[in-house]
Amino acid sequence: MTTTVELTRFRVSPERATHLLAARPGMLADFRADRAGFLGARLVRLPSDEWLDIVEWRTPEDFAASRAKGGNLPGIRAFFDLIDELVSAEAGPTADSESRS
Repeated sequence: MTTTVELTRFRVSPERATHLLAARPGMLADFRADRAGFLGARLVRLPSDEWLDIVEWRTPEDFAASRAKGGNLPGIRAFFDLIDELVSAEAGPTADSESRS
């Protein structure tokens, strides 16, 4: 099964990193409750106060619908509000056999 993977790289100041991690469960709970096609997410801590959020969606349409909603729920908004700078955002279909089915 081909899915869509969203890759969002962003910066968070070191003093806000603990708050970001504390806000993550609420964001994920809101995604599960409100975002059709949300399959899961992984957050990767990178050097230089950067983070990579890897989010998997069932279809590109599910991803587009989620983007249109933005930070519409408190848990999502709380997480987004801790991001200091967006570095990059892109998405594409999976191309390997390890995709979720």
